Order: sequence, then C-alpha cells, then structure tokens
Amino acid sequence: MGGAPRASRRSFLYGAGATAAAVAAGLPAWAAVRRPFAPLLGAWTSLDNCGLLASAGYGFVEEEVDRFLVPGRDEAAFERNLAAAARQPVPVLSCVRFLPPELQSIGPDANHDGIAAFSEIVFRRARRAGVRYIVFGSPRSRKVPDGFSREAAKAQLVALGRILGPIAQANDVIMVLEPLNQSETNFINRVSEGAEIVRAAGHPHFRLMADLFHMKTEDEGPQSILANGDLLHHAQIAEKQGRRAPGVSNEDFIPYFKALWDVGYAGPLSVECIWSDVQTEAPLASRTISGQIARMVKAG
Repeated sequence: MGGAPRASRRSFLYGAGATAAAVAAGLPAWAAVRRPFAPLLGAWTSLDNCGLLASAGYGFVEEEVDRFLVPGRDEAAFERNLAAAARQPVPVLSCVRFLPPELQSIGPDANHDGIAAFSEIVFRRARRAGVRYIVFGSPRSRKVPDGFSREAAKAQLVALGRILGPIAQANDVIMVLEPLNQSETNFINRVSEGAEIVRAAGHPHFRLMADLFHMKTEDEGPQSILANGDLLHHAQIAEKQGRRAPGVSNEDFIPYFKALWDVGYAGPLSVECIWSDVQTEAPLASRTISGQIARMVKAG
C-alpha cells in the first residue's frame, strides 16, 4: 500500500528524541521516522513497452483508464486487455486519465451520479486487473467555469471525494487526487490545495498524490510534501523543462526525494513524461532517479 504507514519497531530508528526534534522544527511527529527510501519505479506508457520497462529496472507500468480498463466498452474488450496484461513481465499498478470531460466534477453541470456510476465500472475492473491506484487528474472535468464560486467548487469536489472513497474502498483501490499546474486547469494547482480537499473529504481511499513536474512548474517546494506526507499515496515525476524524462536535462529532484524520504513515503513513483524516444529515455530516467536517490541516501 502507498502513503506513509505507521512505523514498526524495526523501522523506527530515531526514538523519542528525534520525534521531539521534528516537532520543534515544525514538522509532524511522524517525520522523525526514517525508513529505507526505495520507491517502486513505474512509467506511464502502453503495455507494449512492458518488456523494455522490466529490462530497465521498472516494477510496474502506469496505464490509462480509457485504454486499459475501457469503461465505455463491454466485458469482452476488458477481458482481452486482462489477458494481454497477464503476459507482461511487469503489472499495471496505476491508471491515469480518470474522467472524460463530459462528466463534470464541479460547476452548474456537475454530474456526481454519473461519475459514481462510471466509477463503479472503473474500480471494479481495476480490482480485477490488480490496479491499486486511480489518478484523478481530469483537468477539463474539474475546471471552474467562469463566474462560478471557487468555494462552491471546493464543496463540490469534497462531496465527490466522499462519494468516490467508499466505492474505491469496496474494490480495494485508492483514488488519488492530482494537483495540476495552471496551464492544464484552473483548480487545485498545488499539493497544498489538494490536501485541503482530501482532508475535508476525510476518507482513507480518497487520498493525495504529488507530481514533481507540476510542483516544479508551480514553484511549489518540498515543504508541501513535508506538511502533507500523511495523505500521499502516489507520486509522479518528469522534468520541468518540456515535461521530459528525468535525465534529459539532468534536473535535480533530490530536495523532493528528501522530503518524501523524511515523511516515510512508501508508495510508488511513476515517470509520467512526454517520451521522445522511450527506448533510450526509459533506461535513462531509471538510472537518473536511482542515481539521485543513491546520492541523497549517502549524504544522509
């Protein structure tokens, strides 16, 4: 499971003194827990590239709701995708692109009943496929219409989280809300803003994700991870410049990795980028991420 689970005796390395130091520094008490940091690495791509991912050190593929779970098609179409996934060397652990734009989350045309019915299909098929995380980005579905109250939009999204949480829980799936930068949508652009919605919804299967590309684009620093690590169950990564694979421009992610490490993050990390040449860039991203994490851990 993702997120920041409770510490066991084996993983609690610093004791009460470290907890007191964390609180004195303005961090949550659980920030004192230091676990090994080795997130399961995945990548957003199609099933066709699973062999490449496996050979490059990835542990899962991140697929798309419409392409893999095919909620608009019959069970036979889904069964064909299940059979194809079963032949791959790495599993489908997460799916992105949750809602089509015609299913509005907020605004005067919000259709929560329609989203609930759609989610019943998506989550049921996700459970059958072994998909653990459904990423709620869906920028057009959650765009605040001109003249619509942002406070009303927040209330609508909180209400939707309270609807989706139990459906996800019934299917052993985690729905993760993804903050997106302002070039993609005008609502929930920062991890701190997503955290406000998730806390208000208050359901253990409606959680938060951190996409380091969107955080960098919004100039949102690692402090938002430190402040909301208890909500994080999924993370994504791409370089700020051109949304390229890590290593293409050799951007530094260590401060963000350090924040994830400090909060005891134990969820996956998916490369969600614009691939120019996946055959060369997927191995490069894997080496870059592993190298930066290794340098961080060595530095302590």
